[in-house]
Amino acid sequence: MTTLLGCIADDFTGATDLAGLLARSGVKVSLRIGVPDTPPLDTAAFEVIALKCRTAPVAEAVAETRAALDWLKAAGARRFFWKYCSTFDSTAQGNIGAVAEGLMAALGTAQTIYCPAFPENGRSIFMGNLFVGEQPLAESPMKDHPLTPMRDSNLMRLLAPQVSKQVGLINRLCVARGVDAVKSELAALTAKDIAHVVVDAVANSDLSTIAHACRDMPLLTGGSALAMPLPQLYSDDGLLDLKAEQAHHVAPDAKTLVLSGSCSAMTNKQVASYLEMGVPSYQLDPLTLAKNGVNPVLEWLAEQDLTHAPLIYATTDPSNVKAAQVRLGVAQAGEIVEAALAACAVAARNSGARRFVVAGGESSGAVTQGLSVDALEIGPEIAPGVPWTFCESDGKRLALTLKSGNFGAESFFTDASTVLDSL
Repeated sequence: MTTLLGCIADDFTGATDLAGLLARSGVKVSLRIGVPDTPPLDTAAFEVIALKCRTAPVAEAVAETRAALDWLKAAGARRFFWKYCSTFDSTAQGNIGAVAEGLMAALGTAQTIYCPAFPENGRSIFMGNLFVGEQPLAESPMKDHPLTPMRDSNLMRLLAPQVSKQVGLINRLCVARGVDAVKSELAALTAKDIAHVVVDAVANSDLSTIAHACRDMPLLTGGSALAMPLPQLYSDDGLLDLKAEQAHHVAPDAKTLVLSGSCSAMTNKQVASYLEMGVPSYQLDPLTLAKNGVNPVLEWLAEQDLTHAPLIYATTDPSNVKAAQVRLGVAQAGEIVEAALAACAVAARNSGARRFVVAGGESSGAVTQGLSVDALEIGPEIAPGVPWTFCESDGKRLALTLKSGNFGAESFFTDASTVLDSL
């Protein structure tokens, strides 16, 4: 069918997050890993392309997203969504704004909005400032993120160095006045030549107002929650049949591997909770990997009973991450761990594992690429923004969940198996 909305995500967990929320509508959602090499055939109403460009150089990120845009245009999409993290993971040299400007130029549109709010997961925006729970972004654990330390909570200040045109704000007071007020303010900002508009949101009702006001924009940008109201709005406009049949999923064999590369505060809690259950586990250390290679962990993995869902993790506190980065360099420290997790996933698949739980955006990208996965079907949610997905790898059907570092409850690793077993 012709694609209604084409989505581009800057990492793999963000893509599954977005796809999972769109799939709540009951409509089939297709997720592509990277820009497909083949022309679009048998596409879904909602197509999501997952890239691995969050920390890529700006020029590379812009080129990749423009290629994704071209593919989605060929699929028939005329409305587009640029998805980034709900904590706006970026730096002054980051690419969120630069990519948005590149997409705007390609689409010939003069204005877009930025709204990374995700109230279900504690992400809200007030007077242009992003909060994680009750903490301003720059005071949250995100201030110590190993790749994108967030040292400013103000989205306008974060965005301004990344774009060439003016940045403005539609605040919560305007959003609270409703759809017409937001439309009027967007028009007023357009008259002032303000191209990039941060929009406040503290509740799902705000997101519904914003999506209603902006649904006809050629390009929307934000966190996944902003896209959640769109299926119903498109249905109301007569563009989408919400009664379309949803794919039926069957849980694969229960042999499981849990892989965690994220060092977020929540993932640290999730790893600790899982370890308390006495599961077999192996902790990766970048310095040890650099010295001894990946064979020791592969030998350990070969001895494990995968029905016990063993855990291989590099998750640790920020001080240990920084120590490894000082010794190896930021990029190499991360790449060593990602390569090891990918190698473990391939070895486990070859040993019969059919379920994989992966924590961390960069880790998820490495694992899916290692498994040579190029497309995912979206299944049931484990937690808000974290669905199970299903794919083919080396002729084998796998269930794969790709979890953003800060998402999910402390019991997430066991919750994942519970959801899949209920199918």
